[in-house]
Amino acid sequence: MALDNKYMLGHEIRKGAYGRVYKGLDLEKGDFVAIEQVSLQNSAQENLNIIMRQIDLHKDLNHKNIIKYLGSFMTETHLHIVLEYVENDSLANIINPNNFGPLPEPLVAFYIAQVLEGLVYLHEEGVIHRDIKGANILTTKEGVVKLVDFGVAMKLTEADVNMHFVAGTPYWMAPEVIEMTGVCATSDIWSVGCTVIELFTGVPPYYDLQPMPALFRIIQDEIPPLPDSLSPGVTDFLRQCFNKDARLRPDAKTLLSHPWIQSSRRVVLQSSH
Repeated sequence: MALDNKYMLGHEIRKGAYGRVYKGLDLEKGDFVAIEQVSLQNSAQENLNIIMRQIDLHKDLNHKNIIKYLGSFMTETHLHIVLEYVENDSLANIINPNNFGPLPEPLVAFYIAQVLEGLVYLHEEGVIHRDIKGANILTTKEGVVKLVDFGVAMKLTEADVNMHFVAGTPYWMAPEVIEMTGVCATSDIWSVGCTVIELFTGVPPYYDLQPMPALFRIIQDEIPPLPDSLSPGVTDFLRQCFNKDARLRPDAKTLLSHPWIQSSRRVVLQSSH
């Protein structure tokens, strides 16, 4: 199906924040792209305004670990958001038992280091992602990680305005997001900790509970339960991510120099030479 005389729409590749994402073909350059298709009929004007704000926020981002925004256009029925095409699956799909299952420590550190690189850039640009999880981390065939889905991302300057607006996915949510006491850049760091556990075990913390009891436990427990058999390095990394006080939680740049990330990165680099 041709769109706007510039793209052809192929098969669905994933669900986006606001619509379905399809593989697309750029008819001028022959490149593959990803096209998120948002129905204009089923979206309230308020949602469309939010989407246009997200596009505005996303379009200026430029970093190797952030999915590139390439443009957008309207047809009579849909808004189409054109993004960089990433050939491999999300980390959530990679750890699916039907694919590879949970990942070994050095590879988790290799992926998480890149997530942190992306977050250092976002936070320096004044953007909080607010929905870091395995499903929103895509990988290229070379193993480069790309953060996707800026559907609930926001500018740090809007954090106070949006304080009473809970966004994200329950099992990966930081306590301050649930309690609406102030979203901040380190709210993403809590989600990174949950993602580390997801990559080791296949599921985030509290996944055996329904969302509401899970949210209650996130607030009540000192830290989420940690999987057995983790090395002391990972355990320390997770304890730092899960500091209940967001102001005392390390930022992405600090965590990049954590010994677990550093040592595992060396292992991966050595094995690739």
